Amino acid sequence: DKRIGDMNDEQIALAGSIRESSDRLLEITGELLKMTQVEAGKLQLNPKITKPIELIDYAIKANRVQAERFNCHIEVEYPEEKVPKLFVDSEKIAWVVTNLLSNAIHHSPERSRIIVGAVQREKAVEIYVQDFGRGIDPRYHKSIFERYFRVPGTKVQGSGLGLAISKEFVEAHGGTISVESEIGRGSRFSILLPA
Repeated sequence: DKRIGDMNDEQIALAGSIRESSDRLLEITGELLKMTQVEAGKLQLNPKITKPIELIDYAIKANRVQAERFNCHIEVEYPEEKVPKLFVDSEKIAWVVTNLLSNAIHHSPERSRIIVGAVQREKAVEIYVQDFGRGIDPRYHKSIFERYFRVPGTKVQGSGLGLAISKEFVEAHGGTISVESEIGRGSRFSILLPA
């Protein structure tokens, strides 16, 4: 904020690096605390009636800076006809959608498209995030939802907890989380929640 004076380019870069590292530490600490809640059986849900578009909007806002940094273009697919509302803990499900979108940005090449949307599936609502990145080898599709698992050869830093927590949060609502992906074609993560 320049209260102490102007910084040179190297100081600006270092300050940015410190901020990124502390944000990442905060994120990992938050993930570990969430996982502790799950393991202790103390996962409390505070459900309320929520529109799926609110969850999507929250995730996009939370990832705006990151998307700009990677020049990712986020497209929203939302049908004209009404999508049923959900009775969910909006904080937890918004966290899941935010995590899926963050993953998509990290695993996409610069200037690529990412699609986030919702659609009705009989008595359920599907919220999905689709990227056109490197994709995930089918033999790892089950493992990626396990704690601390990271796809071999992945350069992106992370705790390996995000998808495991997402699975716990979604299943606590009676929903499911899944992935469709192949190498070179990108990935589509979907959460299916009772409407």
